[in-house]
Amino acid sequence: MQDLLPDLCDHFEELVQVVEPMFANFGGRETFGGEIVTIKAFEDNSLVREQVAQPGQGKVLVVDGGGSLRRAMLGDMLAEKAQNNGWEGIIIYGCIRDVNAISALEGLGVQALATHPMKTEKRGEGQLNIPVTFGGVTFRPGEYVYADNNGVLVSPQKLELPES
Repeated sequence: MQDLLPDLCDHFEELVQVVEPMFANFGGRETFGGEIVTIKAFEDNSLVREQVAQPGQGKVLVVDGGGSLRRAMLGDMLAEKAQNNGWEGIIIYGCIRDVNAISALEGLGVQALATHPMKTEKRGEGQLNIPVTFGGVTFRPGEYVYADNNGVLVSPQKLELPES
């Protein structure tokens, strides 16, 4: 499933919104997509820890970390837990750490702004499943997000390419 996003844009141009280019691909799975689950939290990954412990088949966790480049919202242990619980991927408007370990997780897609070695504090703060906006796009729980090395796009419905 290489270069999925250009094909989706060609077939569903009127339906999709493309996120401004800002993310790098860090996960072992380069192409991923699924139903959106959102978290809004600034420099506190308590809710990320809670959500990756839940079943995530067919879902992508979208974390609005406020664009912070001062703390990592995801590390290797939480990424491994997400993979083990079936999450398709995680998109973080913020940083991750443990890049080499995360890139070895073949079943999990991870995109983020950058890397940072410092973990977050655990204050139990944040909001779950609310619309979050960054990169010129609003991510709504229950809609769909798709990501690959070409970028990230959002659709109000699940997209499937016609058989060629």
